[in-house]
Amino acid sequence: MEILEFIEREQLQQIQDLYSTATGVAVCIIDREGNHITKDSNCNDFCIKYTKGSELGAKRCHKCDIEGKGVYFCHSGLMDFAADIVVDGEKLGAIVGGQVLPGPPDTEKFRNLAVELGINPDDYITALKKVPIKSETSIRCAAKLMEVMINMLINQEYNIFKDKGKIEVVDKEIGVTTENVIQIEAMVKDLTKVSRKQNILALNASIEAARAGEAGKGFNIVAGEMGKLSSMATEKYSAIIAKAGEIDESLKRINAEFEKQVEKQNVLSDER
Repeated sequence: MEILEFIEREQLQQIQDLYSTATGVAVCIIDREGNHITKDSNCNDFCIKYTKGSELGAKRCHKCDIEGKGVYFCHSGLMDFAADIVVDGEKLGAIVGGQVLPGPPDTEKFRNLAVELGINPDDYITALKKVPIKSETSIRCAAKLMEVMINMLINQEYNIFKDKGKIEVVDKEIGVTTENVIQIEAMVKDLTKVSRKQNILALNASIEAARAGEAGKGFNIVAGEMGKLSSMATEKYSAIIAKAGEIDESLKRINAEFEKQVEKQNVLSDER
C-alpha cells in the first residue's frame, strides 16, 4: 500500500505549502524508502544549496530524514522534525521538516562544519544568517500540528478509498447473484415444461392402461403415481420461481442503496 494510491500528490502539496507559508517552517513528505512524495516547501539555501549540495552533507541529510524521530537537531545543527504517516497500522512514509534555529547560532561551530563538508565557510555563514530563528516551543507545536493534520487527511482519504472498494466488490457480487437468479428462473421454467409433459404422458398412460382392462391395472397405478409426482414437482418449481423473484427484488433494493452510497462518496470526493 502506497500513499499516492488513495490521495493525489497535488492535494498533499497544496496543504503542505499552505502550512509552510503560515509557520515559516520547511517541510516535505517522503515515502517509506525516503523518496520525496512532495516537493520541499520553504527550504533555505543553507540546507538545500550548501549542506545537501555537498556529497557528505547530502548523505548525512538523507540519514537524518530516514532515522529522525520527533523534534531533533540534525547533523548540521539546525532543528528538524520527523513524524510517521501511519495508515491502518502500517507506516507508509513520514513528514520531515524544520530547517530552523532555536536561538542565535555559534558561527565558529558552523565555519568548522563548512570546512568538514567541503563548503566555502563565508558562503555557509551568509546562508546561515537567513535561517529562521524560532523558539523550541513553537517548533514543537508546528511539528505536532503538521503530524496531526497530514495523518488525519491521509487516513480520511484512505477510508473513503477503502469504502469505494467495498462498494465496488459488493456491486459486482450483486450483479453475479442477479445473473445466477435469472439463470435459475430459466432452468426452473424448463423443468416445469418437462414436468407438464410428464403429467400428460402419465395421463395418456392411464388412459391406455384403462383400455387394456385387467392386464393394465398395475401399469395404471404406476402412471397415476407418476402423475402425482409430476404435479408436485410443478408446484415446487412454481414456488422456486416465486422465491427467485423475491431474491431478485431484494437485490434490486440493495443495489439501489449502494448506488446512493456511491453517489455520496463521489460528492465527497468532488468537494475535496
